[in-house]
Amino acid sequence: MTNLVTWLVIAGLIAAGLGYAKARAPRVYWTLVGLPLTWGRFTWTYRSTMEVCGLTVQPSRLRAFMTRNLARREVRPVAPKVRRVRGTMTGLRVTLRLPAGLEPADVVASSERLRHAWGVRSITVAETKPGYVEMRMTGYDVLRRVRLPCSSKDLGPMVVPVALREDGTVFVRDFRKVPMALTLGANQSGKSMYQRNLVAGLARLPVGLVGIDCKRGVEQSRYAPRLSALVTTPDAAGRLLDALVGEMEERFDLLASHAVSDLWELPEHLRPVPLVVLIDEVAELFLVTSKKDEPARDQMVMQLVRLGQMARAVGIFLEVCGQRFGSDLGRGATALRAQLTGRVVHRVNDKQTAEMGLGDIAPDAVMAVTAIAADRPGVAVAGDTSGGWSRIRTPEMTPDEAAAVCREFAHLTPELAFLAPFRPTVRAVPQPAPPLVNPRPVTD
Repeated sequence: MTNLVTWLVIAGLIAAGLGYAKARAPRVYWTLVGLPLTWGRFTWTYRSTMEVCGLTVQPSRLRAFMTRNLARREVRPVAPKVRRVRGTMTGLRVTLRLPAGLEPADVVASSERLRHAWGVRSITVAETKPGYVEMRMTGYDVLRRVRLPCSSKDLGPMVVPVALREDGTVFVRDFRKVPMALTLGANQSGKSMYQRNLVAGLARLPVGLVGIDCKRGVEQSRYAPRLSALVTTPDAAGRLLDALVGEMEERFDLLASHAVSDLWELPEHLRPVPLVVLIDEVAELFLVTSKKDEPARDQMVMQLVRLGQMARAVGIFLEVCGQRFGSDLGRGATALRAQLTGRVVHRVNDKQTAEMGLGDIAPDAVMAVTAIAADRPGVAVAGDTSGGWSRIRTPEMTPDEAAAVCREFAHLTPELAFLAPFRPTVRAVPQPAPPLVNPRPVTD
């Protein structure tokens, strides 16, 4: 009887520990319990699951003849061959060799049925090479508490880890591959959180940051120690964009003089510093209160479109943020949007806004945006021009933390002559006042 009680106590402690790990340390629970169970379920039910989900094809005539006459077995449909199974801290990776007659889109269409069959959180299908796909299974909700892995640092020049995908991989902002990007989202959707993580990552790189915040600088003024320029009104933004276009033309002259077509082909000692232009609430640049302001607005939008079309080659990149962005803003809005390759859309107030951001590059992602819950700020859908998309979430970062990173790396701020008129004034961080009375130790 004593042994039974002892074993019951031990079993209860183990169950309580696993329950706590499932709620508070999902990676530990997945490694100890979820991964072995899912791996076993996948191994024992793979063929039957593929047949039920319609992911099998009839074998070739030669294979059917060999099976029927030599192996003396019943001829059964052929499922994708499993080439590799690998467990990770967040899920399971399975590489499949597709038989003739199946394509990656067939596996993508059945991913929801496979997810329920194997009891995993999500399944993402990616084509690795012709005839091969990788199913990335996620065992738990990795977007509930986001923590970027330490290995995501130092990914290369102009590469910033910003968020975590739902398959456990890191979503990075690679400015050399995706030079111009658009970020949309309603109030309290996590759009500012995304921008803080982006600014904190860029602050660590040898680049120049240019801020355009027409909300009187309430968002970007705290980044002043790391900004080479900051404007807070549409009039000042127009002058800054004119200066950026002038710099772009001078850099093109430099490329032409050295017979190269890209900034990165120049020798390092001749290469101008890359510039990232951060635009917060782009609609403020389009809206005017009177007809006499329209020529200035059109000039400003034209300069933005020119930067979006040509500035990538000379190392000037655009990062545009807003709540809505479409033809209803005014002339030139759709022309500018067409130059913004990267798209990240947070929770929005209407379906039309989601279509503005993703409808022209990843139509399947529009419904995913409208399904983002209001109690999960920071969750977004990231799309690209290939038609692919994924859910992401940025880790929580307070404004003070982002400002502290900018102060820490303020020595990397480049001094550029053409941006000198727009250099922000850095305010001193207030220090706690010393006590008025010096404390004295109490003695007996």
